[in-house]
Amino acid sequence: MILTSFQIISRVMGYPWPGYLELSELSISIFAFLGVAYAQRVDTHIRMELIVGNLQGRLKWFVEFFATFFGFTIILILIRYSYLFAVDAYQIGDTTYDYLYPTWPAKALVPIAFSIWALRLLLELFGYLRMLIFVKADPFAIPVTKTPEELASEEIKVTRE
Repeated sequence: MILTSFQIISRVMGYPWPGYLELSELSISIFAFLGVAYAQRVDTHIRMELIVGNLQGRLKWFVEFFATFFGFTIILILIRYSYLFAVDAYQIGDTTYDYLYPTWPAKALVPIAFSIWALRLLLELFGYLRMLIFVKADPFAIPVTKTPEELASEEIKVTRE
């Protein structure tokens, strides 16, 4: 956003920033991929709660464990191939079309971000396994879905403070 503001002001003053569009396209990986592990942590990612939200006990934790394990496996595959893609971009000297900015730094951020996400999913796998074994334990290191009533009461509490 700061770069966009700078680009607009410099263009109005008659000094456009060459290669701005290419730089903004390369920076998308920073914002898109590095935020997914955080979204997983605070449970703001998109989930299908229609079935899982109505399950209870060991069955719920088993379904959550299985779904997280499936996601973890996919992320491991994506880490491998995004790493190979970034290494390939570095080796061939891949650049943008107009101003020849190197693309490998942006491509290298993808496997790094996926690795952080994989660590988060691994932590959740241990949390779900713990809940499978000790059903009555308090959830730890896993996202806990709140009911609409709980969310509304939290919002009311925040607005009153």
